[in-house]
Amino acid sequence: MAAGLPPVSERRLAAALVLLLLLAVTAAAGERRGLLARVEGPAARHRHAYAAMMYMGTPRDYEFYVAVRVMMRSLTRVRADADRVLIASADVPRDWIRAMTEEDGMRVVIVENLRNPYESNLGGINRRFKLTLNKLYAWTLVDYERVVMIDSDNIFLQNTDELFQCGQFCAVFINPCYFHTGLFVLQPSMDVFKGMLHDLEIGRENSDGADQGFLVGCYPDLLDKPMFHPPENGTKLNGTYRLPLGYQMDASYYYLKLHWHVPCGPNSVITFPSAPWFKPWYWWSWPILPLGLSWHKQRWDDLGYAAEMPVILMEVLMYIVIIAVTRLARPGMTKLCYNRRPEKQNALVQWLIKMAAIVAMVAAYSIPFFMIPRTVHPIMGWSVYLFGALALSVLVINVFLLPPLDVLTTWLAMVGMLFVMAFPWYHDGIVRVLAIFGYAFCSAPFLWASLVRMMDSLQTMLERDPFFPRLGEPTQDTEFSKLY
Repeated sequence: MAAGLPPVSERRLAAALVLLLLLAVTAAAGERRGLLARVEGPAARHRHAYAAMMYMGTPRDYEFYVAVRVMMRSLTRVRADADRVLIASADVPRDWIRAMTEEDGMRVVIVENLRNPYESNLGGINRRFKLTLNKLYAWTLVDYERVVMIDSDNIFLQNTDELFQCGQFCAVFINPCYFHTGLFVLQPSMDVFKGMLHDLEIGRENSDGADQGFLVGCYPDLLDKPMFHPPENGTKLNGTYRLPLGYQMDASYYYLKLHWHVPCGPNSVITFPSAPWFKPWYWWSWPILPLGLSWHKQRWDDLGYAAEMPVILMEVLMYIVIIAVTRLARPGMTKLCYNRRPEKQNALVQWLIKMAAIVAMVAAYSIPFFMIPRTVHPIMGWSVYLFGALALSVLVINVFLLPPLDVLTTWLAMVGMLFVMAFPWYHDGIVRVLAIFGYAFCSAPFLWASLVRMMDSLQTMLERDPFFPRLGEPTQDTEFSKLY
């Protein structure tokens, strides 16, 4: 017993120290497991919620930010009677969170990233799934009776609030053997969440190293469960159920028939589990993939494209300047050559000029593609791309003195291909594919002939300009060069 302290004061001091110690231990354990979270935005207003997830560290963070906003606003369009919740990692930019809470009305739950013990199983491009285990935080949303967890590459065609009547876990099988975690229903429970954290610690079997493989391991018998049919009296079911395919219609089904016809269940939600470069929010997704325009129509109506417009306007202005300067200056690369050497070296110079011309033509069609903001509207994106390719092709024509029609044959063929792909009256996807291949087959000879003529023209021009004077030497005028 400390000297000078009465027994009551000592007991109070001891109790306070024990309480502080417990709080510190709890906080440390919570932080270690990622349990600490803060909520921004409005308080919970409904008994149910649609939840999505966002984390940083991929090359396409901004694209997924835009995708989440468009998807959540599509829920408002179909009049979903539920809160919209975003589970965001702590490193998501503050201005993004502010936009989603103030402009979109989302409730943002900020969490620490869960450590993925299966990261070594993720190879190459699949490393973007390293933090998808943050999806497990959906079980911590205990303010709600049911939560529909959704990926950002979904488009809602109609109201799906009947999903909140499903049981403790429900998911769709778009694969014959494994359910898809792009949309699933769950009943929040801290006990379930802590059990999943324990499974992560002991290394439960995971077939793909991401959230889907982990959840398939948690619910291995879902394939044998009954199909979900919402009770007409609005009551909630208990247990686990399979969801009809209409709640996760793979976009590839549409490309076969060019219309939706999924007979089992309502045709409510489109998902795009395709290669990352063909997600619907990229401007080049349409008309290559017809459904890309549907996503951009929703963005046009809900968000607009104010963020991308300054970049687009600057690019258009730059291309106008390139065309104007090129037409006024009309440079010729062969006129810049000097330091004439023996014929062997002269042949090398000619070969280098030919290679430079080929590289310049490839760059004329590549550079504009990478300069356009990825999430701009497809019609705007393709228009700027074609204008940029035209401007740089004009530059190539004037630098290498090539025949304009041959250089622009590729540009004209590309415009034709876009019209073939965008034609809206194909009977089905097979006819569309055959039309595209037929157009490509017919265009190939013209493209090859234009390339041959360009190389012949370049060779003829080089032969007509045989004098490459040393720097400072006067140029010899011959009758042939004067005619040229």
